[in-house]
Amino acid sequence: MKKTIIIAEAGVNHNGNFELAKKLIDAAADAGADYVKFQTFKAEKVISVNAKKADYQIENTGDQQESQLEMVKKLELSPAMHDDLVAHCEQYNVKFLSTAFDLDSIDLLSKYKLDIFKIPSGEITNLPYLEKIAKLKFPSYIMSTGMANMEEVNDAVQVLLNHGIQKEKITILHCNTEYPTPMIDVNLKAMNAIKERFGVSVGYSDHTLGIEIPIAAVALGAQVIEKHFTLDREMKGPDHRASLEPQELKQMVTSIRNIEVALGDGVKQPSDSEKKNIVIARKSIIALQEIKEGEIFTEQNLTVKRPGSGISPMKWYDVIGTKASKNYQPDDII
Repeated sequence: MKKTIIIAEAGVNHNGNFELAKKLIDAAADAGADYVKFQTFKAEKVISVNAKKADYQIENTGDQQESQLEMVKKLELSPAMHDDLVAHCEQYNVKFLSTAFDLDSIDLLSKYKLDIFKIPSGEITNLPYLEKIAKLKFPSYIMSTGMANMEEVNDAVQVLLNHGIQKEKITILHCNTEYPTPMIDVNLKAMNAIKERFGVSVGYSDHTLGIEIPIAAVALGAQVIEKHFTLDREMKGPDHRASLEPQELKQMVTSIRNIEVALGDGVKQPSDSEKKNIVIARKSIIALQEIKEGEIFTEQNLTVKRPGSGISPMKWYDVIGTKASKNYQPDDII
């Protein structure tokens, strides 16, 4: 199986604190994630003064009066911070990734020569945004689809295809944009419905609590997993409570790597580890009682028992009715 790309989504869980952002990189690297992903934006270019917070944002920040713009403004990372975070990722052997939320931020990220451009769920109905990233011709694209129906996903995919982006460079992530996502709303089967509809690689961007859903997604064929993480779920901020803590992130990565190995090649045959148990666990045709040379084998004087080193019971009727070529004692292998 092709290795699953695991994106540890730091997002805005740095709370606007550069030192905290670096610690998130360290935690992602320690967990074995392939990428650590942040969010790149200029708040005033993304959010109007009239935009309200989502219910989960109010609950997680504990502030009903603060506007969405005021909240997000505190979570910006400056261009200089981006430079240092990219360097920090290189030092700790985890790849830097970020999601742009406005056109200027696309330009900022493009200078880092990233091998993936990540399109967030909220931008897949933003035509100017999609056209700009398609024209820049990034090496590959990963697109989340939270809140979208299949036709909206189709419209976004067509923008990329119409600008010459090959299907092989597109991965679509099934996603639910509720933090945390209720299990009843996960709908993992939609991931493979997307694969069948568009003929592209698929994955899952997860906002559920815990690690079971990403693991299940890999078992169903996800080639990319994205999961929010934080240093401490009790911190104030919009996304901390729906995020993994470092040890949970490490456990998720380990579990996904185990699932990759366990999926195997799909060929049904005895594994090397179990071959030694064939003789022990299977059975042979055995003498039920004393049988003299020349005596006819019957269902009354034969039985089936372990070990499996003799004639297979699948040849039962080939043996019944033939003559014994030697004397047998009870429990002798025929």
